Amino acid sequence: MSGPAHVTSGPYAPPVPVRELTAVSADGARLHVEIHGPDGAPAVVLAHGWTCSTAFWAAQIRELAADHRVIAYDQRGHGRSPASAACSADALADDLEAVLTTALAPGERAVLAGHSMGAMTILAAAARPALAAHAVAVLLCSTGSSRLVAESTVVPIRPGRMRTGLTRRILGSRLPLGPVTPVARRILKYGTMGPGSAREAVDACARIVHACPRNVRHAWSRVLDALDLDDRVRELTVPAEVVVGTADRLTPPVHGRSLAAALPHCLGLTELPGVGHMTPVEAPGPVTAKIRGLVTAHLTAPGPAAPAAPAAPPVPAAPLEETA
Repeated sequence: MSGPAHVTSGPYAPPVPVRELTAVSADGARLHVEIHGPDGAPAVVLAHGWTCSTAFWAAQIRELAADHRVIAYDQRGHGRSPASAACSADALADDLEAVLTTALAPGERAVLAGHSMGAMTILAAAARPALAAHAVAVLLCSTGSSRLVAESTVVPIRPGRMRTGLTRRILGSRLPLGPVTPVARRILKYGTMGPGSAREAVDACARIVHACPRNVRHAWSRVLDALDLDDRVRELTVPAEVVVGTADRLTPPVHGRSLAAALPHCLGLTELPGVGHMTPVEAPGPVTAKIRGLVTAHLTAPGPAAPAAPAAPPVPAAPLEETA
């Protein structure tokens, strides 16, 4: 890829973190973690998707960091986290646990937001102790729990074995993506974004995706091809919201509807008209508002008023002393 791995100006340029941490996963994999915003503010944890990085959340980080402590991390092999031989849903869950226990204080609660594979990470960790200890609510963006290749509409033909096979070959390609050219932008826009996506949003996504090493892209495509987290969905008992774009070809709305029906505590499903798979970049305002809403409702909302204490019984007046 020529040029930087992300745009350097405009709304999609990644903000500079307040500090950086390294979380060490169960198998020793090292994960790059960024902290944005003031200490002591309500905490939000962001998990990006396949072929992306913390830069994908630039718009959310910039907006939320004014009054939230935002924790974003690079999935193994992505961004500034080194590649690892272990690629699996359980490895993703291990990594999220490591980030939560490293970046959050014991007992500290946070709202978790995941996009695509990042949301699958949250599902994979549904029954993990760290999730139970730290997650107060979650936002699942543009994701699914199984049949990802079979349900994809990237190849515009009728569903069936031929479409599934062609989709598998495209998503699992080992070919290098090369520089970010006008043609590359058009291809990425068709496959991952809505038809009305702004040029600067397409450019931001293209630079991030093209920066992902092709061996990492291929390895994780095989994990996603075989993914089946349907049972984990039913174990995610914290309040959850689901967001999907109506023009999403990678994880079409059928996935969001299935998740909303299966989640034990689903707060709602939002389908964003004309938006593709890259919801946090294509529709930064609505996605950020969903995260803020979860924080307000589950982290900062005042608890129920305590019942008024019963009135104390009147104290009888002391008898007057007689004086001589």
